[in-house]
Amino acid sequence: MGQRQARPRLLQAMLDAFTLPDLRRRILITVGLLVVFRFVAHVPLPGVDADALRELFQNVPILGMLDLFSGGAMRNLSVAAMGVYPYITASIIMMLLVPIIPKLQAISREGEAGQHRINRITHWLVVPLAGLQGYGQLVFLQREDIVSSAALLPTIAMVVSMIAGTMFCVWLGELITEYGIGNGISIIIFGGIVAGLPEIIGRGFLAGEQQLWGLFFYVLIALATIALIVIFTEAHRRIPVQYARSVFRGGRMLKQTGSTHIPLRVNTAGMIPLIFAMSIVMFPGMIASYFANPTGADPNFANTIMNLFDPAAALPLGLFYWGVYFLLVIGFAFFYTMVIFQQQNLPSVLQQQGGFIPGIRPGRLTANYLNHVISRITWAGALFLAVVAIIPFLAREITDVQVLQLSSMGLLIVVGVALDTMKQLEAQLVMRRYEGFIK
Repeated sequence: MGQRQARPRLLQAMLDAFTLPDLRRRILITVGLLVVFRFVAHVPLPGVDADALRELFQNVPILGMLDLFSGGAMRNLSVAAMGVYPYITASIIMMLLVPIIPKLQAISREGEAGQHRINRITHWLVVPLAGLQGYGQLVFLQREDIVSSAALLPTIAMVVSMIAGTMFCVWLGELITEYGIGNGISIIIFGGIVAGLPEIIGRGFLAGEQQLWGLFFYVLIALATIALIVIFTEAHRRIPVQYARSVFRGGRMLKQTGSTHIPLRVNTAGMIPLIFAMSIVMFPGMIASYFANPTGADPNFANTIMNLFDPAAALPLGLFYWGVYFLLVIGFAFFYTMVIFQQQNLPSVLQQQGGFIPGIRPGRLTANYLNHVISRITWAGALFLAVVAIIPFLAREITDVQVLQLSSMGLLIVVGVALDTMKQLEAQLVMRRYEGFIK
């Protein structure tokens, strides 16, 4: 017993999980499917110039964001180069369309069967989105002389291969969700980011030889960012709720009340505002790159737009890009939170279940109260996301370390997935009467 208490609780929980056959099977299935995904991520498309592709990733920052959602496969331009990004896009589109289109709204209210239909529509939507995105990537790479052949048949074959790779990644993610531990789509992205850590550490050691203090402060900023993400990911406001119920006892009908709470998350939107904001702030620079004059020629208006929307631009020009990014993240955080909150329809659910907030009348007054609370706590979540979004810029300017790029979105994904997976593992252990390890 003393040896058990001496071990760290998390380590002991992992050992306990491996002693249970069903949990051990779930963990091994998750690891095995991640290994399969990493193999697929290294199956390249034909006719790709790997050296030119590596150089392009250093010059076009938006490719680094897309590489996150491909789990590192886009950097190799493999058959899984788009990863699960089209599926995430389709899910976001469906999430925004459900409250707008009455037919979809009616389907979503059909319970589990309706959710299955929505998921089926989402999967069908992934195919054209993956095709358009795959073709757009190939056209862009052909213009940069990274993909050698621009003929019709090879292009069609590559696009179909990329669509198949995306659907295979989505299938692997759903297998992990059903038979493994954690959210499968998030685990796929998490695995790709973690797989790139050795390369980042290697670049850090090389930078440390010349910029030791800069690297030291860079690591401090990264650790502080992780702590901030953990705090705001777990932060929530508890709204007290009471439920009244009737109990037949001793030939009489008695009314009893029970109390609980609704946890309203400070960061309801997660990382979605960063995805929306980055997509929009990168768009003008990408379009301008098609019309800009080459290096050495007289700059035109497109060159000016490229410089304004260049995330690698030095001060004071870089303030424009990161300032717009900061404001867009705040705006999208409020927009997405309100969309999610309206879909949950908490006032109606409370009223149907016989619940009420003490001191607040059910119905419209409860809705007004909850809207007021969620709008106030969303300010904290929105400012948190906006600060995390510009941390790469702040870290670069403070430490002057250029060879490393602190990915705020990558940190959000890694920390969020790790916390979610730990909670699911703890829930499985608690169900089997083991002590939890998250306090």
